[in-house]
Amino acid sequence: MGTPGLWIGFNICVLALLALDLFVFNRHAHAISLRGAALSSAIWVLLSLAFNVWIYRTHGGTPALEFFTGYLIEESLSLDNIFVFVLVFRAFGIKPQYQHRVLFWGILGAILLRGTMIAFSAVLVDRFEWILYLFGAFLIIVGLRMLFRGHQDFHPERNPILTWARRMFRMAEGDTGERFIVQQNGQWAITPLLLVLLVLEGTDLLFAVDSIPAVFGVTRDPFIVFSSNICAILGLRSFYFLLAGALPLFRYLDHGISAVLIFVGVKMLAEPWIHLPTLVSLGVVGGLLGTTMVASLIAVRGSKPTNA
Repeated sequence: MGTPGLWIGFNICVLALLALDLFVFNRHAHAISLRGAALSSAIWVLLSLAFNVWIYRTHGGTPALEFFTGYLIEESLSLDNIFVFVLVFRAFGIKPQYQHRVLFWGILGAILLRGTMIAFSAVLVDRFEWILYLFGAFLIIVGLRMLFRGHQDFHPERNPILTWARRMFRMAEGDTGERFIVQQNGQWAITPLLLVLLVLEGTDLLFAVDSIPAVFGVTRDPFIVFSSNICAILGLRSFYFLLAGALPLFRYLDHGISAVLIFVGVKMLAEPWIHLPTLVSLGVVGGLLGTTMVASLIAVRGSKPTNA
């Protein structure tokens, strides 16, 4: 369904929404309130669902189901990104009023990186269909690793991109506000905000390595893979400000995400013998994530101290 006009139109809409976000609604640096984050999150979800309805009305039920399943998978994996965002901002001491600006440019960079990766993956899948089995095996390995190790070995301050940037460029001193590059003592220097942006881009690249094959496990249409990816990450900033504080409540989130990755990986490996309809895949993914959320809330409620 990915005609050139559709690709161009979708990307123009995405860039227009991002411009509206940065230059109109968030023109000045400020901390995002919980109410503002909730409203923004709802708007991004509604826009994605409206686009899903448009796909259904113009291209039929199957592409619409594939988009929604891919969107659900990407949203669940994006929630895992939020945990990383919290660690990165905490490690570098980035003030709340500057976090939105970093995330905005991080999302823009992620769109470019993921678009390139999806285009490259689509060419590989089209020419070498057997590579889907490698994708499937890779997802199972990543899912098992996440199940047993989680984020316990993630240290953003040790990121190799960060080490390289510190060696190559002069670091700014003092409070540099929301700027990425400043001039001090007649020399240009990079700020901590730029370092954080580089770390987030590198981290998103690692997440994309497993999230993109996961959607290829649902559909072979590059446009659906791309659009479901982009719709999910567009709302990621708002979800960060909405859920960052509540993330510890979802103690079984990694288990649910790992189960989704393992399921999609097994589905891809078993495709020649067992074909699961998209509706069944959607039900399994939704069931795994829903069970994870419910189990997390029950565990949190059960761990609350009771009054004597």
